[in-house]
Amino acid sequence: MGALRSAAQMISYEISFGLILISVLICTNSLNLSDIIEYQIEVVWFCVPMFPLAIIFFISTLAETNRSPFDLPEAEAELVAGYNVEYSSIGFALFFISEYFNIIFMSTLNVVIF
Repeated sequence: MGALRSAAQMISYEISFGLILISVLICTNSLNLSDIIEYQIEVVWFCVPMFPLAIIFFISTLAETNRSPFDLPEAEAELVAGYNVEYSSIGFALFFISEYFNIIFMSTLNVVIF
C-alpha cells in the first residue's frame, strides 16, 4: 500500500513539473537552459509574471525530494527508524548522497527556471 501511495505521489507531481516546464519553454521558444537564462536577463524574470507557477514548482520540488510535509515513504516504516534500516555502510552513504544531490539539482533547476 505504501509503495502504491509513493508511486501516485511521484506521478502526480511529475505532471505539474511537466506542465510548468512546458509553459516556460513556450515563453522562451527554446529547450536550452542558457537561452532561458538569457531571456530572463533581457525581458523579465519568470517569477514575476508566473508567480503562481513558481510556488507550485517549489511545492512540487518539496514533494519530489520527499521533504516535509511530503515525506510519506519515510512515515510508512517509522517504527523501525524509517526505510533506511536495510542499508549499512557504503550503501547508506550512497543512498543519502543521491538524495541530497537530488535536492541540490532541483534547487538549481528552480533557480534557473524562475
